[in-house]
Amino acid sequence: MNAPHIPPRPIQALPDHLISQIAAGEVVDRPSAVVKELLENALDAGATQVTIRLEEGGVKRIAITDNGRGIPPDQMPLALARHATSKIASLDDLENVSTLGFRGEALASIASVAQLTLTSRTAQERHAWEISGSHAAQVVPSSGSLGTTIDVRDLYFNTPARRKFLKSEQTEFGHCAEVVRRIALSRPDVAFSLSHNSKTVDHWNVSEVEKRSALILGTEFAGARLHLDESAGPLRLHGFVGLPTAARARADSQYFYVNGRFVRDKLLTHAVRAAYQDVLHGDRYPSYVLGLDLDPALVDVNVHPSKIEVRFRDSRAVHQFVFHAISRTLAQTAPTSSDEAPAPVVSSSAALPWIREQRQTSFGMQFSSGMGVAQTTADYGALFTASPAPDMPAAQAPLAAQVTPQSLPDDEFPLGFALAQLHGIYVLAQNRKGLVLVDMHAAHERILYEQLKNALDADALQVQPLLIPVTFFADPVEVGTAEESQAALKSLGFDINALSPTTLAVRAIPALLKNADAQSLARDVLRDLREFGGSRVLVERRNEMLGTLACHTAVRANRSLTLPEMNALLRQMEATERADQCNHGRPTWVQLALSDLDKLFLRGQ
Repeated sequence: MNAPHIPPRPIQALPDHLISQIAAGEVVDRPSAVVKELLENALDAGATQVTIRLEEGGVKRIAITDNGRGIPPDQMPLALARHATSKIASLDDLENVSTLGFRGEALASIASVAQLTLTSRTAQERHAWEISGSHAAQVVPSSGSLGTTIDVRDLYFNTPARRKFLKSEQTEFGHCAEVVRRIALSRPDVAFSLSHNSKTVDHWNVSEVEKRSALILGTEFAGARLHLDESAGPLRLHGFVGLPTAARARADSQYFYVNGRFVRDKLLTHAVRAAYQDVLHGDRYPSYVLGLDLDPALVDVNVHPSKIEVRFRDSRAVHQFVFHAISRTLAQTAPTSSDEAPAPVVSSSAALPWIREQRQTSFGMQFSSGMGVAQTTADYGALFTASPAPDMPAAQAPLAAQVTPQSLPDDEFPLGFALAQLHGIYVLAQNRKGLVLVDMHAAHERILYEQLKNALDADALQVQPLLIPVTFFADPVEVGTAEESQAALKSLGFDINALSPTTLAVRAIPALLKNADAQSLARDVLRDLREFGGSRVLVERRNEMLGTLACHTAVRANRSLTLPEMNALLRQMEATERADQCNHGRPTWVQLALSDLDKLFLRGQ
């Protein structure tokens, strides 16, 4: 089918109204974009209180009132003109943008696709002034308090085709509400009020960032977050990262701000995801509220009309800083952490709330003589020597002998001492706070995983030769993978060779995994090598593979442990980074406080 013949047109300048429509298509793609632009202008004007009123998802009306500096009446017509702004005046200003808005397009773009009324009053004026967004409108006296109100009605009234692309009223309101939440998270020093169809939906008073983030992201995040504040040169990263136990099925609780501006940046997202790789595998997404502060000259915010994308001058340095800062924070969630680490509330019933207490280096553990666990560390110190008990990790350092709980320093053993084993799955221990429950398989899995990582990083992975090689039937693909990946297998501590076209022999495995099933280990390693390739397994997929290997070797359920073995597990948990979670992000232990037990038995009531 031939295309219709269109006569050529001469090159000519576009009229202003058409230019405005094109700009509006970039800036005002839906009602939430209007809310974003107007809120940013309010904050740039120094507002400490902002009210957002929406009708019909923002399509019928968006009215935003602030108590900022206001706009002088002689500058109000300019405020509605394209490329008119008070925030930049030169190229140097553009390269050092410190405000949220700077393009000077928002109000003009909105006025070109909606009925806009601007009402404002400065401290120097006796009354407010008003101007409409229509062409050649005049500034007229009006009523109003200090600050600015921008009333946007009938969005896309003159471009009905664009209205057809909008979703339902509730969907559009949801997008608007999310924009308000994002901005409210970044500015806890400002009060926000949001209403829809004359009903108040959200209201946040001025507060600290801890309280604001708890109100917006919910109590689940508030109870499972770690505070972060690190600086390096011109970079500072601060905010909260959620524990892996608070991970979600969707990435809908991830808020990252660069110099106070909410951004979606692939580099930053990758850095955060990489930092969680040791504690969060699978299809779960971490929750976080993070702010990155740096010199405005080191980041370009003039990348996209929506200003949601940025470009860093030294992207690699930023990536590494964010990655290491979050990694260090997550690594400090072990029981010996000096940082307070509120943990998630794990509840099986309303009457018995499982509460992991906030932990500090000093636990103030002062055991009474009637605890029933006043055994000396000499009874299980041998587990930390060269002859560990079956299925238990090798020693790192012997403990001092003849130390009783009564003589322990306050912060010596925060997980306390073992009392018993429950159903061959859980270790019950007692500390000053009350009862500690440990998932022994999950905890041992994390210990082995960290030991494997550290050994590989230090190039000190010990190999355990097998007295009798383990042989097993293998398909041609497994045999070929073993023959092609000898270097990778050797670096991982495996000696796997072909005896025949259908048989493989395992002659050595990592010493840390010596109690595992050699055949299962070999098959898992060969599967990963076949799927991802030797070099990629050792770099990108290494931690996932090590987690699988650790899972094979960790002490299994229904394996009966003695008290010395249980205490040895507790001690190694206290000495292991990230011991709060297993390799899949599940908790390894929880604290049940004495107060919870008292409530259960109605003591003192």
